[in-house]
Amino acid sequence: MEISAAGRLEVRITAADVGKRVSVRRLTDPGVTEGKFTDTVGVLTSWDDGVLVITRKSGDSVRIDASSLVAGKVVPPAPARRRGPAASFEELSRIAARAWRPVESERLGDWELRAASGFTRRANSVLPLGDPGLPPAAALDAVRRWYAARGLPAYAQTATGAEGTQELLCGELERRGWVREVTAELWIGALAPLADAAAPDADASVSSAPPVVLARSADEAWLSRYQRKGVSEVALKVLGSGPSVWFATVPGASGEAPAAIGRCVVDGRWAGFAAVEVDPAQRRRGLATTVMAALARRALDEGASAAWLQVEADNAGARALYGRLGLAAHHAYHHYREPREASS
Repeated sequence: MEISAAGRLEVRITAADVGKRVSVRRLTDPGVTEGKFTDTVGVLTSWDDGVLVITRKSGDSVRIDASSLVAGKVVPPAPARRRGPAASFEELSRIAARAWRPVESERLGDWELRAASGFTRRANSVLPLGDPGLPPAAALDAVRRWYAARGLPAYAQTATGAEGTQELLCGELERRGWVREVTAELWIGALAPLADAAAPDADASVSSAPPVVLARSADEAWLSRYQRKGVSEVALKVLGSGPSVWFATVPGASGEAPAAIGRCVVDGRWAGFAAVEVDPAQRRRGLATTVMAALARRALDEGASAAWLQVEADNAGARALYGRLGLAAHHAYHHYREPREASS
């Protein structure tokens, strides 16, 4: 916290610091002069009518009465990752977008409007990177009209928690009544250790690992294990999109769905992993690791050196697995839905 030469805490931020990363301390109970304090660090996304809004790394917004502040200062951006590949959030956002293409897209300035008949939010949301060429209100109105013309609710995909991310846009969306429905994280790491990974069972070995079949398209067997049932032609187009797509299958018993599946998209130095799913009856046997290692080896053969994947914040099992494989969170991303009254 900022301390004056006289040893007193001071508030050294103003409304002019909107858009900067700040650290503030406030009284938990603003009605008393002595009491418990709460510290908050994040991007100052607004300061209006005596109320500050700070958006944390997680994307959560905190409203603070300015009268409760006892200290505050601008702080440097969060330090860059010290292990794994270096990457900006914008590079990763574009890589992830190329790995999950919509069936229809259109530009709104630098923003990309994406639609795929409602199959996944990622393929049916605006990717607002850069300048839309319009003021915020007009840009969001244009987004809503574009999706309404296709019979779809408007979604915006935003990011928080890394240098240059979109906390200000998140604050703008929330002020205009957009509702955050889903939060996930994008994780990254080196590819080679993942390719070398073995099943966690101490008695397992590469030679005893189950066979993994790789293919360029998702066949009926792969789709029978995929969590989204009744996959349409549109969904197949999205699943098959990307610069270099591979599908992995660990066959099940005769006539049964596969024991495990996975998907990988190779794009330059990046290999993106998705749809890693295991038969519930065969979990904790290292099958997810086996699938990812096979896909990682193929990606290495194509010249990739770094891995990325997306995982929802409440998926504790997947997060534990990916941590063991050497990956870590780079930034959070969110899907905001237009106000309900706007879509009715």
